Amino acid sequence: MADQLPSKPKTTPKKKGRRGKSAAMGFIFITIFIDVLGLGIIIPVMPKLLETLGHVDVSTASRYSGWLTFVYATMQLIFASIMGNLSDRYGRRPILLISLFGFGIDYMFMAFAPTIAWLFVGRFIAGVTGATTSTATAYIADISTGHKRSANFGLVGAASGLGLIIGIALGAYLGDLSVKYPFIAAASFAFANALYGYFVLPESLKPEHRRKFEWKRANPVGALVRVFTRHTDLAGLIGAITLVYIGQKAVEYLLSFYLIEKFAWTLSSIGTLGLTIGLLLVGIQGGIIRYTIPKFGQKKNIVWGLLFYALGLVLIAIVNKGWMMYLCMIPYCLGGISGPALQALATDKVAKNEQGELQGALTIVNSISVIIGPLLFGYIFYHFTTDKTSSYYFPGAPYILAALLMLISTIMVAWTFRKGNKAKRQVRLHPRI
Repeated sequence: MADQLPSKPKTTPKKKGRRGKSAAMGFIFITIFIDVLGLGIIIPVMPKLLETLGHVDVSTASRYSGWLTFVYATMQLIFASIMGNLSDRYGRRPILLISLFGFGIDYMFMAFAPTIAWLFVGRFIAGVTGATTSTATAYIADISTGHKRSANFGLVGAASGLGLIIGIALGAYLGDLSVKYPFIAAASFAFANALYGYFVLPESLKPEHRRKFEWKRANPVGALVRVFTRHTDLAGLIGAITLVYIGQKAVEYLLSFYLIEKFAWTLSSIGTLGLTIGLLLVGIQGGIIRYTIPKFGQKKNIVWGLLFYALGLVLIAIVNKGWMMYLCMIPYCLGGISGPALQALATDKVAKNEQGELQGALTIVNSISVIIGPLLFGYIFYHFTTDKTSSYYFPGAPYILAALLMLISTIMVAWTFRKGNKAKRQVRLHPRI
């Protein structure tokens, strides 16, 4: 009897720990899902919303869309590193809950914006509250190790895919009824998730791993400089991630305008394609990547994923039949195997109490890409589609540029890997005594 007593304390905490991590990953999954849900809702509705509020055509509406995302990303750029550093000081949980509640308020605000000017105010608020990604990804880094970390970042990709599915579907089908309904639905999801997190989300960052909050480290430019100077081997990876993020914006923010202009698609048609994209992303990043990373390694997943992105973008640009878009999305979505591997490779290079800072820096990179990408692609799309220019009519021009960015990022990561392998060989040949 006495010999059996010690067995209970050993097994019970492990079960509780597994249950706690499972509940936490569920919450993070839903949080990322809601972030992308907001993006998905906006994708199909934005052309119709801008055309209605601004009394403009789809080409001009694409420029407005670029400036709206510019405002959103600028605010996210300013606040991402602040949120990340606050989470390193006070823990991930309170930052996530506050941001989610703010997100719900923003969506309600967007639902009742009477003019385009008010949409800019709404995007301002969304940029501040939308800086949760750095904290959510830092949370994953806290509770994950090794290949499990890559797999969990793959779940983030799956959450993004599912958010895209529901978001585009809601935006398309509810948008046919009223442009307000999708935003009201998104607000309801955000408030519900905040309440859910309040009752079930445990804190992932232990007190001994926290650090003092410093404004100089919360400076967005300073955060990037600090990450580059402390971890010089991250420079190539972060540079590649930046180009990938910019290239992705051609699909995320411009696809609806492109489909309406080139194929005269309706909102419901755009919604159906969105469902397909989301299902592909869920299958690839939530399932396939769990096998490809352990089998082929992070580096091969990164390189092949970037090449798939480039191929998919070229096909999107040149197809001349609407139904072919479904085929184009297969290689494009396969590119999703690169993202979790890139992010996991970067997180392996920093300490636990710097994960929030690193993820804040990556969110800053994403914000920079949102500042550049939609505005750049929006103006290129306008230039090659409007009647006011004498240029060759080619609505697929933004996707050719995006494909070139993916190819450049492939070269950058290949150079980074070769440089790392060379350094390892030198260490083996000349070990320190």
